[in-house]
Amino acid sequence: MNSHQFVNLLEDSSYGFLALNFLWGMYCVILIWRRIGQLRFRSIEAETEFIDTLQGHLKTGNYEAATKQCDYDYRALPRLCLLMLANRTLTYPQLRQLVSSSLQRNILADLEYRISWIVTVIKSGPLLGLFGTVLGMMGAFARIGTGEKVQPSQIADEISIALICTAMGLGTAIPLGYILSALNIRVRSLQDSLEASVARVLEHFRH
Repeated sequence: MNSHQFVNLLEDSSYGFLALNFLWGMYCVILIWRRIGQLRFRSIEAETEFIDTLQGHLKTGNYEAATKQCDYDYRALPRLCLLMLANRTLTYPQLRQLVSSSLQRNILADLEYRISWIVTVIKSGPLLGLFGTVLGMMGAFARIGTGEKVQPSQIADEISIALICTAMGLGTAIPLGYILSALNIRVRSLQDSLEASVARVLEHFRH
């Protein structure tokens, strides 16, 4: 295998790397979008109704009913409320610290982990495109450097590969950049909603 054939092999593989990079990014997007949907309530009204019902149980001291309301509900807020009920003998500062660390470790950390992968995909897309661009230009100059009579169409093929790789890299980074912004907004909205709702429930344990 001569150098020109080796460069052509790398050019072809760059398409595969770009495709894999894009598919991994979309896979992470789908996972995060689904996970947020599983963690949050469908509406603010539904979340408010859940909190009002739970506070009614807490005010009457009916912890069994409050626990039953949260049990087998795998959304984020019921999980945190169940944690508070299970550890209600702790002091208020201890309980608040426990809930805060659980929110960060068990709920937000996984979302941030997936988001960091999307950021990596966005950064890698243009770099992989640039890599393919460089390989395409290397192939074009290598063909010219053979000293043989080269047809313009042959050089155009090499340059087109370079431009296609650049376009694919940008085609990964640009849409995923917008999607990442939307995901960050949803995660932030989920976090704000959880913190506000948890604070309402914690007020019961302050006294």
